[in-house]
Amino acid sequence: MGNIPPEKGLDICEAFFYEHGRPMLEREFAGSVNKIAAGLVGDGSECYGFDDQYSQDHDWGPGFCLWIRRSDSHKLFEPLSRAYNSLPNEFLGAGPRKTSLFGQGRVGVFCIEDFYQGFTGLDFLPQTLDQWLAIPENSLAAATNGRVFCDFSGEFKLWRKRYLDFYPEDVRKKKLASRAMTIGQSGQYNFSRSVKRGDFVAAAYAQIKFVADAASMVHLLAKKYTPFYKWMQKSLMQLGGLGQQTAQKLEGLVLENNWAKKGQYIESVCADLVDELKTQGLTRRSSDFLADHGPSIQEGIADPDMAARNVWVG
Repeated sequence: MGNIPPEKGLDICEAFFYEHGRPMLEREFAGSVNKIAAGLVGDGSECYGFDDQYSQDHDWGPGFCLWIRRSDSHKLFEPLSRAYNSLPNEFLGAGPRKTSLFGQGRVGVFCIEDFYQGFTGLDFLPQTLDQWLAIPENSLAAATNGRVFCDFSGEFKLWRKRYLDFYPEDVRKKKLASRAMTIGQSGQYNFSRSVKRGDFVAAAYAQIKFVADAASMVHLLAKKYTPFYKWMQKSLMQLGGLGQQTAQKLEGLVLENNWAKKGQYIESVCADLVDELKTQGLTRRSSDFLADHGPSIQEGIADPDMAARNVWVG
């Protein structure tokens, strides 16, 4: 590895680890290497594989994460940090990394518990439905993207696997019920009414709200976390099937200048979503209006407390 420049930042970072990082670990931390995991996960387009030529001006370039348990940090954190900071800052023609004001702390040494707490607010795996419900989809997308290059301890992968297994089903249904309500309200109801009133600011907002919530619903149906809005469209395309179909229709909606035709795109997307909800056995309603399906989805929640909550909240 390391002879042919990879095209993507994640490939560069993995090659950089195997060229410089792993030899450093085996040389300087031979007795502790079984307590260390390495990879690149988190914020940044390269962690999703969505980076391009426009991504390279900030927070991009050779680097990786080293993860250790908090219980091992008193012995390993400082020496690992010194060793990591001594690695070359250029590799395969990339670098040094230009860290932006809000891009600090994306690479280097982390305690596993602190790393996940930065995304989820918890330094332990969620234990309750409410703890899961409180974690935003885009935060979990960032916490589970990228690659783990190696995990000598196995601890990091245990956390990662639990989050990759997706939300508990009752939480997924709660979110789907909420999305059904807001998609129907913003797209099928308020968008056309705002256009009729000539309130095009409200119509534009309703359109974007519809786009965001429709993208979220498709991801929830696929049991994938919706990333930061900048990457929603690319993520939908990667899902294939309904995801790719929805992505194309949402792009058509945004690019269309005719207000009536925009409404047709909205109805087409909603029809696809209703079909998938039926296919997955999540609704028993036959209505074309997506908001009618919210209560039906929520009826399928097993936990009585969550099933009794406001259908709009999720």
